[in-house]
Order: sequence, then structure tokens, then C-alpha cells
Amino acid sequence: MAEKLEAVKVLYCGVCGLPAEYCEFGPDFDKCKPWLIQFAPHIYPNLLQEAGGKDADKVADQLQSTSISADGSSTSKPEEVKRLPGGKVKKKDKKEVIIEKVVRNKRKSITTVKGLELFGVKLSDASKKLGKKFATGASVVKGPTEKEQIDVQGDIAYDIVEFLTDTWPDVPESAIFFIEDGRKVPAA
Repeated sequence: MAEKLEAVKVLYCGVCGLPAEYCEFGPDFDKCKPWLIQFAPHIYPNLLQEAGGKDADKVADQLQSTSISADGSSTSKPEEVKRLPGGKVKKKDKKEVIIEKVVRNKRKSITTVKGLELFGVKLSDASKKLGKKFATGASVVKGPTEKEQIDVQGDIAYDIVEFLTDTWPDVPESAIFFIEDGRKVPAA
């Protein structure tokens, strides 16, 4: 009868969350070094040599500054900056409403409203109100960037600004922009 194999126990870094062997490839290797010296000296023996004889005091000071507890878990607040895979910083969405008119066939057009949800407006309610106000079809659809937007039938681009600011006072007129000839133009 064959022996049962045990699962491999992986040591994960308490700072970046990667397996300790991969910390050097992560975005915060300098922050990981004190944790690695204390909890995984066998993986990176050259870090101990770099630290020299004063490594115990230095590691303790660095751990205090990065606020890592003895069990390896980080006790500091999560970072404000969101990181994508590969260490890239995720940009926050600007609070602005973008209105774009798209012409289809020769005389028919669609007005697209993007970014209304950033002001706390429920898109399904907004599309109903837009459809009733302008007596057209209005629907919530996913745009090319996988974000939801409102498509309204007809050319109502310039009438819509006043309606948005009157209906939702949280949406300032300075945050509304038009896309004209590929450029962003303020509505005010």
C-alpha cells in the first residue's frame, strides 16, 4: 500500500501576501525584508549577511515601523492606493458626467450619459426619468469599458444638462462635460 502524501506547507509573507520565495518579485520587496529576516532567514540567507551583526536590533526597529506583529500578520490599515496585478496603481474614477452624441444612420442619433453613478444616482431610476422627460427610449447598457451607462434615443445633449442639475442637486454643472470631435468640452 502506498504512503499518504502530506500537503506542502507554504510560508506566506506577512507584508505582501505572496509566498516568501516570490517576495523579491513583488512590488514591496524593501518592506518585506525585515519580515523575511525574522521569519524566513533560510530562504534569503544573503539578507542576513547584508544586515550584519546588528540584525536583531535593526529588524526589531523596522518591524516596529511597519507595525507587523509577531505572528506575521500586518496590523496597519490597508493602503489607500489600490494595486492591480503587477504592482500597477489603480486610478480612482474622476467624479464627472460625460455626455456624448453618437450619430447612427444619417438622421438618427443616440445620446450617451456616463459617470452618473459616481454621484450616487441609481442608473435605472435615472433612465426612467430621462425617458419620461424627453419622451424617448432610455436604457442602461454596458459600455465598451464594461461600465454601465445610459443610452437615450435622440439628440438631447444640450437639454439634458439642465435636467440633470435640477433633478439631482448633487451633480454640479461644473462636473458635466460633452465629447465633441473627440475632445472633452465643459458644459458650463
